[in-house]
Amino acid sequence: MEFQGGPAEHPLPRLNWRAMTAADLDAVADIAAIGFPDHFEGRDCFGNRLMLNPSGCFVLADEADEPRGYLVAYPWRAEAAPALNTLIEAIPADASVLYLHDLALHPDVRGGGWSAMIVERLAGQARAAGWPALALVAVNDAAPFWERRGFAVVDTPALRAKLASYGPDARYMVRDLRA
Repeated sequence: MEFQGGPAEHPLPRLNWRAMTAADLDAVADIAAIGFPDHFEGRDCFGNRLMLNPSGCFVLADEADEPRGYLVAYPWRAEAAPALNTLIEAIPADASVLYLHDLALHPDVRGGGWSAMIVERLAGQARAAGWPALALVAVNDAAPFWERRGFAVVDTPALRAKLASYGPDARYMVRDLRA
């Protein structure tokens, strides 16, 4: 049987994860505004994290090298999360986990497995660097998404109080890298 037809109406773009640069920050902030409209974080916040831990900052770039997604991670304290849209002066000396601050994709590129790819890359880098775990705060009812990537909810009264500014659905989650 032969199928007739022309080219796909919306061909899939060629994308690749690469290191984030300062030139990407405007696009990263724009993608964040789309992905997290109720959890605003501005360009300065992303620039701060890039300056503090460039090896944990990535963008998903298209054929024109324009960011279509991003991931930001840095060392932090276990069972803690920085307040939203705040600048931090330094990585804490007592950091004990690699904190996945943010992962977002533009709606046009969602569903292609790009998130799983960069989370696994980050987990491999963290494990190789000796971090025992990845941690994050899931928002927008994303806990099931993160559970599929090996994270488990850690729920204590102290954590619930710390996460209040993130919204009622916020969940602190950890992925053990020692296994």
